[in-house]
Amino acid sequence: MRAAAGEVIPPRAEPDLEEALRAASRGDEAGFVALYRDLQPRLLRYATALIGSEAEDVTAETWLQVARDLRGFEGDLDGFRGWVSTICRNRALDWARTRSRRPADPTEMDTLAEHPDTTDAHGSAMEGMSTRWAMAQILALPQTEAEAVLLRAVVGLDAPTAAKVLGKRPGAVRVAAHRGLKKLAKAIDSDRWMGEHDA
Repeated sequence: MRAAAGEVIPPRAEPDLEEALRAASRGDEAGFVALYRDLQPRLLRYATALIGSEAEDVTAETWLQVARDLRGFEGDLDGFRGWVSTICRNRALDWARTRSRRPADPTEMDTLAEHPDTTDAHGSAMEGMSTRWAMAQILALPQTEAEAVLLRAVVGLDAPTAAKVLGKRPGAVRVAAHRGLKKLAKAIDSDRWMGEHDA
């Protein structure tokens, strides 16, 4: 259905993710799907930053473990996101250890843009371009700062939950995220991106 000129279309209602979490923990498939759709795009970006081209395998294994262990999870939505991020990080570290024993393929930054957040279709071309640029800048940060920025700004975790994922104190995560975001702000100020390069 298309809107007439000047008509305001109300924003699409977001599912109640807290209720979806409760339903999923009781075995409801629709609740699990809602949680997956909410978290997977951000989780995939985080995993790609950690492990590169094997991120889809890592997140697939993550969701398999989540599906298996969800009935035993106790906590709210933020706790769930932190729990899933911890599983993903542990799986990525396992993959990295395995990769160190065999040759690895270089990571293509274009992979990140293939998984844009599907909540807003408007401007997807610009989003893809800016996502590649932003992820390249984040990956250039020191590892602690990069992970702190990814967990706080991309996955959406609060400092205490991100600290649990990283095994650090919340204050250390806040500082690392602040330093990383400050460096990213300088990169934005000094780099002409978003299509402003000379053709």
